[in-house]
Amino acid sequence: MRRDEVEGAPGNIDEASIAELQGFMECGTLTSRKLVLHYMDRIATHDHGGAAINSVLELNPDALAIADALDVERSIKGTRGPLHGIPILLKDNIDTGDNMHTSAGSIALAESYAPEDSAVAARLREAGAVLLGKTNMTEWANFIAEDMPNGYSSRGGQVLNPYGPGQFDVGGSSSGSGAAVASSFAAAAIGTETSGSILSPASANSIVGIKPTVGLISRYGIIPISHSQDTAGPMAKSVADAAILLGVLTGVDERDPVTRTSVRGACRNYRQFLDPDGLNGARLGVLRPLHYKRLGPDQMAIFEQAMTVMAEAGAVIVDPVSLPEENGGGYEVLTYEFKAALNAYLRRLAPRVPVHTLAELIAYNEEHADVALRHGQALFERSAQVSGTLTEAAYIKTRLDDLRRSRERGIDYVLAEHHLDALLFPGNFGAALPAKAGYPSICVPGGYTPAGEPFGVTFTGGAYTEPALIRLAFAFERLTSCRRSPDSLK
Repeated sequence: MRRDEVEGAPGNIDEASIAELQGFMECGTLTSRKLVLHYMDRIATHDHGGAAINSVLELNPDALAIADALDVERSIKGTRGPLHGIPILLKDNIDTGDNMHTSAGSIALAESYAPEDSAVAARLREAGAVLLGKTNMTEWANFIAEDMPNGYSSRGGQVLNPYGPGQFDVGGSSSGSGAAVASSFAAAAIGTETSGSILSPASANSIVGIKPTVGLISRYGIIPISHSQDTAGPMAKSVADAAILLGVLTGVDERDPVTRTSVRGACRNYRQFLDPDGLNGARLGVLRPLHYKRLGPDQMAIFEQAMTVMAEAGAVIVDPVSLPEENGGGYEVLTYEFKAALNAYLRRLAPRVPVHTLAELIAYNEEHADVALRHGQALFERSAQVSGTLTEAAYIKTRLDDLRRSRERGIDYVLAEHHLDALLFPGNFGAALPAKAGYPSICVPGGYTPAGEPFGVTFTGGAYTEPALIRLAFAFERLTSCRRSPDSLK
């Protein structure tokens, strides 16, 4: 890499939006190649040197070649769309049918190459994005051990929060994606969520994370936990950038039947909902019992100030609202679904990969316990005890109860009862409720504690209400403009 190629790019790349980066490339002051080189240099300087954030697990060896090809295509045909030539990072549980591994952060899959692109990777490529690399993550999306630290994996080590390396929690399990976006190691990234895994690192790293309705984005080619709750989603510095990514990723995929439910709810252009006046007249409800007992006073102050800002912008804050029944945050359903989902994924891997079932994975970890089991595998072992056929009465009843309590006696009920446009949550507190319902949420930077720790504000709605949530989140973001880049990387 030649330093002059990096230095020949505009000086404000790090905080530039995707639209601004496209503008630079259109006027010829930037190329996709220069942008890739810039991010590579920044990763070398701050991710595997300097503050050692450790968020990028693997770089795509073909990234520069892809960027060069897209630059040529731009000069001949023009752009494919807003992501043309834009480098994007993907969480390490998202398959790419190329020269990068897909391992879920596990040494057991350290040499695993996916046989083909996931639906997410394929849509990004089609849109002209440069798949820059894979991000580190909480191993197996934090479904291996009961006390796994956020951001730790046996293959990649520990991800640090760029706002306080070694001081602040980085959030999980899309930890690397969150830290990498905050650190400007790519224009944006893709994370995945089963219960809080996009919202948590978005809040912790002062970025925007969208956990979409289950069904909006195909899960094909993503290492699973639960086919009832898993989803991929965008992680970016702004609501506008996240909206661009969301539109690219949506669509029906026959390999993932749930995406057929999105026919009436999906949209390919979410930028049309970026309304700076989106809070005016909105009714927002606050479910205090779900989170306030664990909320620190500094975080509470950020949330209270956020509500004040929204009210001053014309929103009606209904505080508190309550559910007709207590909604627990247990993971019983995931315990049953994980075995079936993981076995289905592992069976597709090449024979050279050492594990093809959950049982083989548990045995492999035991044989390599000094590296693989620093935090145990209690969740693996618990899931291994179930049938894997989803026929247990306990599973069926719990799943049906989760749906009832989270939907018709949960989010749907409280939205209708109080005529609400959305629910408000501090940070990722309360993430389990929309996770069980399969409903969308958007986390936006809310502010910083006196110690400098980021904390977000989350908007949650009913199925396929992403347009309304984007309106609300964008309006709040425009009013506060509170996001700042991490001091540790300056």
